[in-house]
Amino acid sequence: MTTFRPTKAQLAAAQGARIPDVLAPGLRVLFCGINPGLYSAATGHHFARPGNRFWPALHNSGFTPRQLHPSEQAALLDYGVGITNIAARATARADELTAEELRAGGEELVAKVREFRPRCLAIVGITAYRIAFRSPKATIGRQPVSIGETAVWVLPNPSGLNAHWTPTTLAAEFAKLRQNFYSE
Repeated sequence: MTTFRPTKAQLAAAQGARIPDVLAPGLRVLFCGINPGLYSAATGHHFARPGNRFWPALHNSGFTPRQLHPSEQAALLDYGVGITNIAARATARADELTAEELRAGGEELVAKVREFRPRCLAIVGITAYRIAFRSPKATIGRQPVSIGETAVWVLPNPSGLNAHWTPTTLAAEFAKLRQNFYSE
């Protein structure tokens, strides 16, 4: 497990960087973040910033048998799970992305899903989903659309800044997804 903590200079240098997807054909669930934060870009790991609740929610909802560290993200493939982002460009805050970037990222994401064909695409971030997929009335949960045979599900943003969702309620939403698309 890596415990690397980037310096301020490394964080600044990460602006605009990209992180490779954790992706393989036929996953059960492909989680999709909004875009990498600077901390994630500096470390090279998705959802890496301390305080982000993605990894605890993933474990507490039953996707993984233990809480993985972001540096162990490749192990997700063993559980039929992957990670990508709507927009690839790292920013300090997701609100630095333009609507055009999110829509273009949504189109790229659709192409990626058509190629890799996960059972479910789970986007973490309702506002980004609404913009990227032009669905202003979307709510948390399963969406009434699919991408080919891939179901689309929207989850709350796991950022520690999203105070509307506690770790418990966030894990409960992840568990609803797991119950629908992760079992054999």
